[in-house]
Amino acid sequence: MEKKKTMFVEQGITDHEIGNTNKNFDDDGREKRTGTWMTGSAHIITAVIGSGVLSLAWAIAQLGWVAGPAVLMAFSFITYFTSTMLADCYRSPDPVTGKRNYTYMEVVRSYLGGRKVQLCGLAQYGNLIGITIGYTITASISMVAVKRSNCFHKNGHKVKCATSNTPFMIVFAIIQIILSQIPNFHNLSWLSILAAVMSFCYASIGIGLSIAKAAGGGEHVRTALTGVTVGVDVSDSEKVWRTFQAIGDIAFAYAYSTVLIEIQDTLKVGPPSENKAMKRASLVGVSTTTFFYMLCGCVGYAAFGNDAPGNFLTGFGFYEPFWLIDFANVCIAVHLVGAYQVFCQPIFQFVESQSAKRWPDNKFITREYKVHVPCCGEFSINLFRLVWRTSYVVVTAVVAMIFPFFNDFLGLIGAASFWPLTVYFPIEMHIAQKKINKFSFTWTWLKILSWACFIVSLVAAAGSVQGLITSLKDFKPFQAP
Repeated sequence: MEKKKTMFVEQGITDHEIGNTNKNFDDDGREKRTGTWMTGSAHIITAVIGSGVLSLAWAIAQLGWVAGPAVLMAFSFITYFTSTMLADCYRSPDPVTGKRNYTYMEVVRSYLGGRKVQLCGLAQYGNLIGITIGYTITASISMVAVKRSNCFHKNGHKVKCATSNTPFMIVFAIIQIILSQIPNFHNLSWLSILAAVMSFCYASIGIGLSIAKAAGGGEHVRTALTGVTVGVDVSDSEKVWRTFQAIGDIAFAYAYSTVLIEIQDTLKVGPPSENKAMKRASLVGVSTTTFFYMLCGCVGYAAFGNDAPGNFLTGFGFYEPFWLIDFANVCIAVHLVGAYQVFCQPIFQFVESQSAKRWPDNKFITREYKVHVPCCGEFSINLFRLVWRTSYVVVTAVVAMIFPFFNDFLGLIGAASFWPLTVYFPIEMHIAQKKINKFSFTWTWLKILSWACFIVSLVAAAGSVQGLITSLKDFKPFQAP
């Protein structure tokens, strides 16, 4: 019986008949990939440099001048090292000529199999859903900060200037509903490049303002080799919990393994091969990220000392020049618009591909409609994609409105997913791919690295739980921030 074809091209539901693959399609029958290491690095920078870069001054303040930069460098190396392993697993069994794996779960299924596939899916998609909810909250906080900044400028810094986040969450959701109709990762390059530029803008503004504050003298700020001082800034127990949280924040600030395979699937066939191009993109992405993290963290700590705020733009570490702070917060919001798409596309594609495989004859799921958009050419509309993606954005926005303290959950979600996705699976798949002998020198130190990162995840989870309990105690519902 002849296999029924569908019009669901971007999800690659059907295979092309032999001989029908032409210059518009790759070797697997999917639309020709056009991504390069440059677009790959833009996706990575968009995914990695979130507005959390502005909270690294707080993390450095908890750890101090010695441990803070050391932890930053250590996790930048670990992230890059494990990402190169994961890049080699995109094809299996051979990293250059093997069969493509389109998602992280498929990679784990190819190399490890068993219950580890379900564990991977739970960790990856749970983390992605959490991040998209968190980004809705963070973007609204940035927009609220613009309104409050103007209020402080007009009425003085002592005024409360309370503003609700909800209207801004609704605006963010409407924008995401429109952008979510972009069919797949392959069409997101322009948005990622824009978001990456925005992240450079607000990080640079934060660095510049911090340098100006540190160089300008004024009030004396206290810094220390070991960070916040017990008995002066914090109690013994607070020092421990804050140290745990800071280590976790830095570790999770680098993680992009949840979207690495999906990013690699946008890269064109070589030369260079996809794994080499992805490794180069990872090197550029992680190096750029580390540069900005070091500057924001260390310069921010020099400017604010042990009293560094959680976010020195939205937390009003600076009040003037108000127009520059407004611009930086708008850049944060625009960046998060792009970052939201980078993190939700794998969720969209997973649900759509599974639905199309289960109901291949359902026209609602598989049929594409071509719509002519003035100045933009033809655009492909799929009814299932329209309904499902719109529903997802609406639900994440509603959750963000109901639980405005949800960002405190993100630390716990990050702790639960960091070790399996960023460290454990890449190392285990590398061992399986290279057939490394048990108890050999390489096997032993890879296992030591894996267990060390597992301990970091446990420590960070403990710190996140303590922070979450504190936030829940302080939370006052139905009150504008």
